[in-house]
Amino acid sequence: MTVKFNLSDIVIPLLDWYASCARVLPWRENTDPYRVWLSEIMLQQTRVEAVKPYYERFLAQMPDIRALADAEEEKLLKLWEGLGYYSRVRNLKKAAVVICEKYGGRFPKQYKDILSLPGIGAYTAGAIASISFGLPEPAVDGNVLRVLARLREDGADISDPKRKKQITEELRVIYPADRSGDFTQSLMELGALVCLPNGLPLCAQCPLSGICQARIHGSQMQFPVKRGKKARRKEVKTVFVLCSNQRIAVEKRPPKGLLADLWQFPMADGLLSEEDAVHWICERGYQVEAVEAIGHRKHIFTHVEWEMHGYLAKLAGPAQLSPGTLPELTELSLSALEKQSLVDERFTWVTADELQEAYSLPSAFQPFFRYLRKGRSV
Repeated sequence: MTVKFNLSDIVIPLLDWYASCARVLPWRENTDPYRVWLSEIMLQQTRVEAVKPYYERFLAQMPDIRALADAEEEKLLKLWEGLGYYSRVRNLKKAAVVICEKYGGRFPKQYKDILSLPGIGAYTAGAIASISFGLPEPAVDGNVLRVLARLREDGADISDPKRKKQITEELRVIYPADRSGDFTQSLMELGALVCLPNGLPLCAQCPLSGICQARIHGSQMQFPVKRGKKARRKEVKTVFVLCSNQRIAVEKRPPKGLLADLWQFPMADGLLSEEDAVHWICERGYQVEAVEAIGHRKHIFTHVEWEMHGYLAKLAGPAQLSPGTLPELTELSLSALEKQSLVDERFTWVTADELQEAYSLPSAFQPFFRYLRKGRSV
């Protein structure tokens, strides 16, 4: 059996369902464009429940666009720590600067102007335009593509940008002018709560079940169609938690590439034995008093997977300062010297509290830091 319908037939059922079933979320309580923008960027590739505390904390520190534009990058990276994909927060700042310089600190209201901001693509621009400004601009993401693919038993590849653009144009025609924001969110919500990406969708709860072709024919799990992803590259890493004089060694990653410009524990390619690990440390001019393996973990990025093996090493003697820093440091009092981070030619030496409070340590390295804080003295 096939039920014929027009795409416009989904509007009223979705709006009615959303009015009664929508989740209460902090970014829905206030549709100010700054707040909607922040939530949409945070929600990219991150679960809603994980985002909530980050969203509240970020707003407390960066209450408006001007504060974001003026913020130091290191502070933003620390606020973002654990969310991953750090280019997102860097682009937030870039866009905030543009808004302040070009639009006087007020978020632009036109779709094309929103789309022109750094880090904002068609989906995010559509979400902001419809939710904050009531414009009939669709926000088409994986949730929306999945809903429509099942609804129509559409076998087109949803990873094809042309298909996404076509769906966007089809939706724009049926957008309700007086409830554009609600319609955008109803499609998002249906995909998140009912038309699930993994496992069987909850068809009994779906307001569109009566016209959904996949539900009628029992083909839900065949849709959407998406071309296979390229296999992730696997890399083995050895991580060093080096401790000396109540301080821990960290270093900045290169300015380009994976985790660009973020802090990390020193790391070597490949899996080093304990003997090789000691040799690696000694090659960098340190004497090892004790070393122990602290386990391994796997961390998955979009295109690469790290198998990480850790060593905790206590070094003999304090961390050494590079000669170039000594003249400046002699002018400081001992108390001030003790409070600041020490820098040598190889690493920056920080206290555990400094690392937790002021340095952006990506989640890939957090388990090794937690091991240190949980049961080990620096």
